[in-house]
Amino acid sequence: MTRLFTADEIDPLAMGAWILGTGGGGNPYLAQLNLHQLYRHGKTVSLIDPSELADEDMVAVVSKMGAPLVGQERLVDPEHLARAVRAMEEYLGKTFAAVMSVEVGGGNALSPFLAAAHLGIPVVDADAMGRAYPEAQMTSFAIGDLKMYPLSLVDCRGSEAIVTKVPTWKWMERISRAMVTEVGSTSATCKAPRTGAEVKEWGVLNTVTKAIGLGRAVMAAQAAHTDPVQAVLDYEGGIRMFTGKIADIDRTTTGGFLRGAAKIEGLDGDAGDVMELAFQNEWTVAYRNGTPVASTPDLLCLLDTVSGEAIGTETVRYGQRVTVVALPAPAVLCTERGLQNVGPRAFGYDMDFKSVFDT
Repeated sequence: MTRLFTADEIDPLAMGAWILGTGGGGNPYLAQLNLHQLYRHGKTVSLIDPSELADEDMVAVVSKMGAPLVGQERLVDPEHLARAVRAMEEYLGKTFAAVMSVEVGGGNALSPFLAAAHLGIPVVDADAMGRAYPEAQMTSFAIGDLKMYPLSLVDCRGSEAIVTKVPTWKWMERISRAMVTEVGSTSATCKAPRTGAEVKEWGVLNTVTKAIGLGRAVMAAQAAHTDPVQAVLDYEGGIRMFTGKIADIDRTTTGGFLRGAAKIEGLDGDAGDVMELAFQNEWTVAYRNGTPVASTPDLLCLLDTVSGEAIGTETVRYGQRVTVVALPAPAVLCTERGLQNVGPRAFGYDMDFKSVFDT
């Protein structure tokens, strides 16, 4: 069905998507403010269930692309996202029936809503990751070996570009990342267009609804003064891995990514132990006392111990009281092909994936 996405769903979506973003996707706060402002000015957006898409419908896949830290310094402009879609339509000579996000994580979960408010088309209740990942080949569409081009890019200066053809998904990542880096490590993009049939077969479905529900669960726990971290675990079937205090953060923006690691000194039952979370935009591998204990594609999430709200790789800071949790990954990411694209070796770690949920 297609329904109105209401103004009171904006904040739960932002909160839930920030958790599912596993540290990346960009802090949703600025996009959240933008979407509230659009609604106050009379804009509305509809949310369409993927099953309602006709097989031949054209779906635009949008995202803000770049380093999350830069996204905190440069405001999200909904018109840039809408323009990336229009530029793709002009190149294709076709119009889109709907728009969706490449990732439900962080601010990018709101990107299709910002675009749709200007475009007047619905947002699909789906994405291509079920979380956030930093590179083009780390999507369910890439795992399905779907066509990876064309791609449109729009920056805040009015620069526009189209990548018309590339041989592989990794080449799409290399070329588009170089373009984004050149314009300041942040831009609006419209990825390779998808058909309704492709979205239904290879999309990670109903993730917008999932993020809204997760956000509402945390907000309800906050209001009831119960444990919001436990609310996340209960809603997602997750595992609490470590509780402590941020003791150090090593972070640098390079090559269009935010890279580094956060060191956490244990508290309470974890006192005396140390956990380190490595990241490339998103949290990728967790080490306990130097030994790897969890990795992508399991969702590694860093939460504020008191509020249960997510802490991003660009916002984590010394002294924060935090809890590390693991949430189950979408099944497509855990397939043999999926692990080639998003497992620890895809990020340069010499280790095999072993889910913390395998018992």
